[in-house]
Formats: sequence, structure tokens, C-alpha cells
Amino acid sequence: MSDTAQLLLDSQCALGEGPFWHPHREKLFWFDINNQTLFAVDENGKDQESWAFDEIVTAAAIISADELALATETGLKRFNLVTGESRLIVAIEADKPGNRSNDCRLHPSGGYWIGTMVKDEGPAEGALYHFRKGKLTQIRSAAAIPNAACFTADGKRAYWTDTPTQKILIVATDPETGLPVGEWEAFADVSNDRGYPDGAVVDSEGYLWNARWGGNCVIRYAPDGTIDRIIEVPVSQVTCPAFGGKDLKRLFITTANKTLSEDQLAAEKVAGGLFYIDLDVAGLPEPTIEL
Repeated sequence: MSDTAQLLLDSQCALGEGPFWHPHREKLFWFDINNQTLFAVDENGKDQESWAFDEIVTAAAIISADELALATETGLKRFNLVTGESRLIVAIEADKPGNRSNDCRLHPSGGYWIGTMVKDEGPAEGALYHFRKGKLTQIRSAAAIPNAACFTADGKRAYWTDTPTQKILIVATDPETGLPVGEWEAFADVSNDRGYPDGAVVDSEGYLWNARWGGNCVIRYAPDGTIDRIIEVPVSQVTCPAFGGKDLKRLFITTANKTLSEDQLAAEKVAGGLFYIDLDVAGLPEPTIEL
């Protein structure tokens, strides 16, 4: 089964990323990493808001209706959407100015998985961290481009990839904390699938939806790692999916236009836009972070 996503907003993001549905505000939030901006729109792409930052910000976790925990290039920061005030929660690789945060996602327990990487996407000198109740723990090291962190509804399984490896991994997690409790194993070798594995999210049926950088699509993988469905996207650099809307059955998809040639930009005029498709399966509600 294959369908095609439609353009919701021509946001022209250099690197659109980190989408999540904020139930209190009934809006989708996402970032343009390269332009250091946070955006929000309602499920119909209207009532747009934006916030600009003086550093790279890549992802966020919900604290409350008005506050987010932002993953930035120097650490996790508490940010007030109304006042614009920001303060440090915990420093993360602040001693590595060449690194930044990347893909992050909340475990059902409120534990936050935070990936870091080298800004120029070169050496594998990034890592994967877990933050919960004031404690920061490194889960993995030697990561090049950490992506696809996502979790099953019961909190017992986590997925993750280092994009250049083209392998999505799986590990058992403690449902109470979100920390790994088992050995990492291969969930799917996606080297023969279109593009490279980017951001991912798990739906209410336990299937994984993975954005494909350079692959013009989002692929839905069954719990056994086989391909179940492909959602076509009319641009090549597809970065991350997120379920939202009032019934969580609208899949939002962020994209990027960075590194595209003039010919590619001419062919992909809405690259960097926000896309959507309405589905017959719901996503999972966004948890709140346990600070």
C-alpha cells in the first residue's frame, strides 16, 4: 500500500526536523535547525508562530502548556513559549563546540533520549544520552548522525539508528525509566531501501514510521522489521514524521532543502516544506518530560 503526502506549509526549511504534536496548544511544533528557529502551526497549517534562537536548537520535550525542554548545541534548556525566557537544565557536551544536538524523543516514562553529533556531519564523535529526573546518562558513544529514537507504547522497546550505518537497532528498555536493559540488536537492515534512515516514530499498533533522507518517502516497518507501507513525499530530503491532530491520525512530515543543487531546487520547489497525510492508524500521545 502506497500513498502520497501533501504539502501543508511551504516553510522552506534548510533543515526541518524534530516535529511533535503539543496537545495542550493543539499545534505541531518543529525546527529549522540550520536557521535556529522553532515553528508551530495548527493541524491545518494555520495560526503560525515562530521563535528564533541564538544557538542551534534541534528538538524539544513538553514540560507544560507554556514550557518546553529544548535540546540545544550546549545542553537541555527550559524555555517559556510566552515570555521567551530560557535557562539551563543540564549541560550536554558544552565543552565540545564542534558538536550539537540532533534527533531526540521522549520515552513514555518521561525519560528523554538526546542524540549529539559533529556539526559538519564528519567524524563519529557524537553520542546518545538519557535524561530523567535530573540525571544525565550516556547510552552510546561514537555516533555519526544519531536518528530514529522512538519507543513502543508500553515503554519496553526502543529503536535507534546511526544514519550512515543504514541499520535500525532495537533494545529492551525499562518502562519505568526509559534506560536500556538489554543488548542492542538489529531491527532492520535498510541498506537496500530507499535513501537513508532519518527520524522515526512508533504508532498505536506498534509499527515504526521512518523518514528516508534522499529517498522521497516515509516507510512503515512492521514489528518484525519488514516493510508494511510506503508514504511518498514529493521532495527528496525527508527528515522526520510525527502524528498529530485531534485524533492523532494525521502524519506530519518535515523535510529539508539544504545541499540541494540549483537544478534540484528547481525540481523540488517546496523542499523544506511541512507535509501531511491522513491515515487509518493513530499515533501515540506525546509524553511530558520528567525533570
